[in-house]
Amino acid sequence: MVAAIIVAAGKSERMGAGTDKTFLNLGPKPVVAWSLLAFEHCADIDQIVLVVRKEQVVAAKAVARMFGISKVVAVVPGGSRRQDSVANGLNALDADTRLVVVHDGARPCVTPETISGTVKLARRSGAAVVGSRIWDSVKLVEKGTAVTRTEDRSKLWAVQTPQAFDVRLLRRAYAAVDERKLDVTDDASAVELLGETVKIYETEKPNFKITTVEDLQVAAAVVLKR
Repeated sequence: MVAAIIVAAGKSERMGAGTDKTFLNLGPKPVVAWSLLAFEHCADIDQIVLVVRKEQVVAAKAVARMFGISKVVAVVPGGSRRQDSVANGLNALDADTRLVVVHDGARPCVTPETISGTVKLARRSGAAVVGSRIWDSVKLVEKGTAVTRTEDRSKLWAVQTPQAFDVRLLRRAYAAVDERKLDVTDDASAVELLGETVKIYETEKPNFKITTVEDLQVAAAVVLKR
């Protein structure tokens, strides 16, 4: 069984106090509904666990019903950090889950095709993430705004979600993170700490994370064309 954990429990600090960006309207649907629908329509996904803020659990269940998301089997509250929210999602998975796909609910432009590509790569390799090549020059700045050096962009990728893993591998990775008392910015980072190989599924399709109000306008231009 392949299960998805859609994480939508962030603090949305750049949107302003009290704002939950994943429940803001993006065209005719809330932001999180676009991700839910992409996973609902992906033939490679069997179940969905949705992780939201504690105060949004009831609203999230209503969104799933409203938009006919039949694959949602659980809506659970998140934790104080992203990795805590993912851990809560892992705890809610069916015992038969073999592959887990983690996705940020604030990335509404994801497509079923991108999800499928990541799942297929993870089935072969054990760990796969969506990513795109970096074409801009990248500068390392260690202090203030002074450039330390220019990085070799030919070796750099911007990594996004979905990220797919053998569920046993991801559980083991997060157990190691907890044991070492570390904070990680994404699930692949936890797996990399074990010395395991993570493969990149390359995409050139828009798959950015909504962070500001302006991002909503850009995302709307993408999703409303479909």
